[in-house]
Amino acid sequence: MSISTHVLDTMRGTPAAGLAVALHRREPDGDWKEVAQTETDAEGRVRELTEEALDPAEYRLEFDTKPYFERSGLDAFYPSVSVVFTFEGGHLHVPLLLSAYGYTTYKGI
Repeated sequence: MSISTHVLDTMRGTPAAGLAVALHRREPDGDWKEVAQTETDAEGRVRELTEEALDPAEYRLEFDTKPYFERSGLDAFYPSVSVVFTFEGGHLHVPLLLSAYGYTTYKGI
């Protein structure tokens, strides 16, 4: 039971390396609890956000995009990207296609 992600910089056609990513789980009281924090590798991937077994629940991936774009001398229209989704168990891959002025995400395999 794990979650992974892959961030691709569609503006440059390259992986988004060194981009901070945090995973949060919605608690029964509605608050968000941080489960993991890491950053993308040289291929723009986080192969497993945590080694902890994840329970089925609602989760949020938070991508800190502002520092990533600032390193390139660009202003980020979206300083962060939040993706909220339902995790039902097994393995889930949540890619992010990113540019300075837009993004797309989807349920991967």
